[in-house]
Amino acid sequence: MQTSSDRHEYPAHWEADVVLRDGGTARIRPITVDDAERLVSFYEQVSDESKYYRFFAPYPRLSAKDVHRFTHHDFVDRVGLAATVGGEFIATVRFDRIDADGRPASSPADEAEVAFLVQDAHQGRGVASALLEHIAAVARERDIRRFAAEVLPANNKMIKVFTDAGYTQKRSFEDGVVHLEFDLEPTDRSLAVQRAREQRAEARSVQRLLAPGSVAVVGAGRTPGGVGRSVLDNLRAAGFTGRLYAVNTALQEKELDGVPAHRSIRDIAEPVDLAVVAVPAEYVPEVVTECGEHGVQGLVVVSAGYAESGPEGRERQRELVRHARTYGMRIIGPNAFGVINTSPEVRLNASLAPQMPRPGRIGLFAQSGAIGIALLSRLHRRGGGVTGVTGVSTFISSGNRADVSGNDVLQYWYDDPDTDVALMYLESIGNPRKFTRLARRTAAAKPLVVVQGARHGGAAPQGHAVRATRLPHTTVSALLRQAGVIRVDTITELVDAGLLLARQPLPRGPRVAILGNSESLGLLTYDACLAEGLRPLPPRDLTTAASAEDFHRALAEALADDGCDSVVVTAIPAVGETSAADAALAEALRSSAAAAPAKPVLVVHVELGGLAEALSAAASTAPQAAETGPGAAPGARFHPADRSPATVSADAASDSRLIPAYPAAERAVRALAEAVKYAQWRLDAGEPGKVPEYEDIDEKGAARLIDDLLARGEGLTLGGEETGALLGRYGIDVHRSLPAPTPDEAVAAARSIGYPVALKTTAPHLRHRADLGGVRLDLADEEQLRRAYTELTELFGSPTVLRPVVQGMAPRGVDTVVRAVIDPAAGAVLSFGLAGAASELLGDTAHRLIPVTDRDATSLVRSIRTAPLLFGWRGSAPVDTAALEELMLRVSRLVDDHPEVVAVSLEPVVVAPTGLSVLGATVRLARAPLRDDLGPRTLPVV
Repeated sequence: MQTSSDRHEYPAHWEADVVLRDGGTARIRPITVDDAERLVSFYEQVSDESKYYRFFAPYPRLSAKDVHRFTHHDFVDRVGLAATVGGEFIATVRFDRIDADGRPASSPADEAEVAFLVQDAHQGRGVASALLEHIAAVARERDIRRFAAEVLPANNKMIKVFTDAGYTQKRSFEDGVVHLEFDLEPTDRSLAVQRAREQRAEARSVQRLLAPGSVAVVGAGRTPGGVGRSVLDNLRAAGFTGRLYAVNTALQEKELDGVPAHRSIRDIAEPVDLAVVAVPAEYVPEVVTECGEHGVQGLVVVSAGYAESGPEGRERQRELVRHARTYGMRIIGPNAFGVINTSPEVRLNASLAPQMPRPGRIGLFAQSGAIGIALLSRLHRRGGGVTGVTGVSTFISSGNRADVSGNDVLQYWYDDPDTDVALMYLESIGNPRKFTRLARRTAAAKPLVVVQGARHGGAAPQGHAVRATRLPHTTVSALLRQAGVIRVDTITELVDAGLLLARQPLPRGPRVAILGNSESLGLLTYDACLAEGLRPLPPRDLTTAASAEDFHRALAEALADDGCDSVVVTAIPAVGETSAADAALAEALRSSAAAAPAKPVLVVHVELGGLAEALSAAASTAPQAAETGPGAAPGARFHPADRSPATVSADAASDSRLIPAYPAAERAVRALAEAVKYAQWRLDAGEPGKVPEYEDIDEKGAARLIDDLLARGEGLTLGGEETGALLGRYGIDVHRSLPAPTPDEAVAAARSIGYPVALKTTAPHLRHRADLGGVRLDLADEEQLRRAYTELTELFGSPTVLRPVVQGMAPRGVDTVVRAVIDPAAGAVLSFGLAGAASELLGDTAHRLIPVTDRDATSLVRSIRTAPLLFGWRGSAPVDTAALEELMLRVSRLVDDHPEVVAVSLEPVVVAPTGLSVLGATVRLARAPLRDDLGPRTLPVV
């Protein structure tokens, strides 16, 4: 909370850019004394009706006293925010702190009166809802816990803003006025409302870029070959269905190859929805101004010379985004390859791709133009020749992704009826916490396949501004998989998985039937299945003499077998085989698969180009417009990934089965394994588990203790007693240990604890390194203890260096490690593994995002490769994994309840056949970091 010395400082951190309901943007900022003229101008453009609703009486103009009141704030008890577009106000909101009688007050009063005014031309855009989120966050920061508002009954729009926000509220009617009171503490419903609004707004902002009614290419030259001219030619060649314009200051002509030409966007008489900017970077600001003043909705900036070129370019990029957002425009780029939408209603190729991809149901996002080209090329080559209808719905290459990012595109794809599978190439993730949340929601509806570049470089590409993360790539990858993301390592695997998921149902399980005319290829496929964790059935060899009818019969039998969940068909050519034989085999496989549409079928072919083409020869290359699932509403689309044995009707058998073919067994099986894991994740996501409540947790007591400890300073690592006290509030008992700076004190400690005891060092270089010999166990009496003390000091140094402690012996078991950490980018992460150098060396650690559910804890224990040691490996006694899971759930609760707990390490945790013992624990505290995922909606700060 501010003190009297800083009550009037301008709170710059309250400034934010937001996406509105219609996809446009606005800037929200505090109102200051310099805004008097803007406020008066804004008020003059508000209708008399809206003024009446605000002041409950005719109020044609603001007096000088009003202007002073509405522009002078202390930013503590009186706060005003404005939403601006083009630097001008379009809406305002303010609160005044009040006491229990409704009179002006100061802290500790925790209630404030709030009021809005939205310009009529901008009503219905969600401006008031966005302002409410931000003014509520400001109020919470200023220790205001409750808002009060008085609204005329006829002002239905404003009443709806309050009631739809999701806060806990009270409502009354008195003296002809509706009185509303609502708590500002975020609730599950208010967060759900906020995120639903965020999704609709961000999806709409991307939709405006991908489906414009008109496009202007700024920088299109007279002669072919330049960047601008290439984009213009690609738009024309694709058959863009909207209006198209060429813009270049050097143009004297009225047309450019039949396209209306202008020297400035200002000269275009009609509205322009999208501008593709292809001019040198130094001229881009002027173009942005012209676009903004003309009302352009969005920009695709293919111009280079921004953050990828160094610090000067990075500042140029920041200014570009700030400039565009001033006018409510969103940007793809700069340094972008462009965007594509294959929908017949749009046919947009605003990119440098010379050929429009085949229409289909795969969405592509690439941060790299070069990788975007490679993806389009591979899908074009394989989509038409291998699987028939496996083309692209939309393609976005974001370049430096200064504004529109993969998160925005996920919001669009989530409910895009034309996209069944999402493929993404990412070189950096600007907001991992948000990406994980959006990925989890998207993956529950359609497959999301991601390959991440720059995994081992240690830094994001120069053009990308991202938050620093301390997590290794393997941890980030594990967290993405937890969110349902299908993580692959190469763009080849990305395409392989996409082709399978776009055209085949999800497998019910890991059981794989293998059949074909090559015993060797069948065995390779069998081995590949085992390597990927699948459960292959013995391969069925049809011999090289197998005919198309033999394949048909064998595939039908395999699909009818309840003991298999998917089928891999292997095929090699016979000597002298003709294209007619390829076509016959393809038709045999297609017809057999069509009769059993509930199981996926894949083909591994060796040098069978004819078969690959024949597999799709009978299928159209246009999207199937009439796929419907059982019980679907008329016109509703049925996603292939939603097919399951329980939902496929007999009518589905008539669907043409488009079978993906792969040139190597390993590639086919790897794609199938990813589909199996994703299908299992979908099943598990239907029952996500719960965060248990434990009656012995003292949350308030822990909060008081944390406040007392943080009063000492920031970045505090707790001592042993403090750690034990805090963990004890959450039912986590740390095995007692006593310092032993001398042999005599060690003996005294052992007497206090009781023999047998352990003597161990706590020096940083020896801590948790039993393999180095810094621990002596099962010391039964004083003589053994003194001897062990002498051995340690002779081997490793003086007690001052070793910091020895004496600890009671714990029951024998398996040594494990439980850790939790707050990462600045990814959020709170819980980690688990076995203790010891071997596990650390192999990186055998599993991770889950906090809060962890009971199902998460169960899977976490079983996720490490050394998990068999916990379950009775080689005749050993199984340990108490239920107690281990409970411990992890309690640690998760501690970190989730108290964000000031930035790190917890329990090492070792000895898990015995009954119960467990926490032998070592460290806790680190710091002031709670800001949680942007719990705050109001904002665009990333540039």
